[in-house]
Amino acid sequence: MNISYTRKGDYLLPNLILKDKEQFNIGKYGLLRLEYIKKYKLGLYFDLLVNDNLNEYLHNIDTTVMEKVQKLITELAQKENINEQLKENNQMLWVSKMN
Repeated sequence: MNISYTRKGDYLLPNLILKDKEQFNIGKYGLLRLEYIKKYKLGLYFDLLVNDNLNEYLHNIDTTVMEKVQKLITELAQKENINEQLKENNQMLWVSKMN
């Protein structure tokens, strides 16, 4: 990678141009992953940051984990026989089982 620099006083600042990419909102799991890679995978963090892929990476992590969580909740609800009929007949039991 060849980076050019501009001198500002005593400092050399890199001439970085960011691509005009779509920015995503990052949820709970994306933020948890960000915290993890900042603490334990600093090389990956800086690579994603410099290449302007961090936001997209965190968004992909967040959506993947959210899909898995929803799938697990659905599977566990079916296993425990928790359905809309139970919700209509006995809301308190439904809430206690869903929590």
